[in-house]
Amino acid sequence: MEGEQKAAGAAAAMEVEKKEVVAGDVSLKELSKKLDDFAKERDWEKYHSPRNLLLAMIGEVGELSELFMWKGEVAKGLPGWGEAEKEHLGEELSDVLLYLIRLSDMCGVDLGDAATRKIVKNAVKYPAPTKKA
Repeated sequence: MEGEQKAAGAAAAMEVEKKEVVAGDVSLKELSKKLDDFAKERDWEKYHSPRNLLLAMIGEVGELSELFMWKGEVAKGLPGWGEAEKEHLGEELSDVLLYLIRLSDMCGVDLGDAATRKIVKNAVKYPAPTKKA
């Protein structure tokens, strides 16, 4: 029975890989729902305490940092990086984002609203220089 479940899981994973995933302009709420469904389907909710999610996210930030280690300053657009490196970067950035979204959900914080308010607060704190006529 267990072998059949593993085989079915592997087959499902292969089907997901075959489908071309096009996200477009996905919202934080859509990602949040997908993460919640993902955790519920695997009975992982019991592990998703704010502390655990924060520590997992920090681990992913470490993995993201490794991609830039010893490269010196990296220019916008990542010239000189191969496609495989850029794909890996996208995966690590996604890991950080997904943990951040899940963490904010477990803390009851509307991340989109909080980020929007923070941008407004920063605009007041750091006003753009006025242009002289």
